[in-house]
Amino acid sequence: MNVYFISGLAADCRVFTHVELPQGFQKCFINWIDPLPGESLSAYAIRLAGAIDTTQPFVIAGLSMGGMMATEIANHYHAAACLLLCSVPSYQHLPPYYALARRAGLHKIVPIGLLKQVSMLKRDFTPDTKADKILLRQIVADSDPRFIRWAMGAVLQWKNEKIPSQLWQIHGSKDGILPMRYTRPTHILQGGNHLMIMSRAAEINQFFAEVLPALQPAASISAPG
Repeated sequence: MNVYFISGLAADCRVFTHVELPQGFQKCFINWIDPLPGESLSAYAIRLAGAIDTTQPFVIAGLSMGGMMATEIANHYHAAACLLLCSVPSYQHLPPYYALARRAGLHKIVPIGLLKQVSMLKRDFTPDTKADKILLRQIVADSDPRFIRWAMGAVLQWKNEKIPSQLWQIHGSKDGILPMRYTRPTHILQGGNHLMIMSRAAEINQFFAEVLPALQPAASISAPG
């Protein structure tokens, strides 16, 4: 069964470098596409799903903002499962200060270049390996400022309330971007941060090994809902 991965804001599929799936599951990566003017996160996610073979059972997995996209896709196409990595399935699980940021219009005025610089500097204080720190800095440097600005607004204005029926959510107890206390993960990684997909890859892979084999390969064929 194909497992489609969507990365987070200011990232790409390279963040999944260390992901290993159990036998019978194939990694597939979905790349970001250009957003349309004023496009919502929900509408964008459905267009993004054009990269998925929805005629066959599939799993959708997303990191951070990618998990929000995955939730929208899982709800629309009845994915066999939705796996959230350091993400949330509903806007109701976002920290309350996100609503304050939306009302203040911070996504419209924050300098994107400054955000990228801060993100790269933070790598010096993470538990990632030297090689991973170099890779993460490069990923941030390569990210498109125009996409980042759109994505910030799309997340702040996201309004999904529907939780996918087959949802597994792993969250780090020290996630500073989407704090765990505002959501209800099925799996908790003590001490994990927002990018534990790299720094705690072995434990994330154990999560995949635990969750994925339980799925029925003969799951119903996906179809738009």
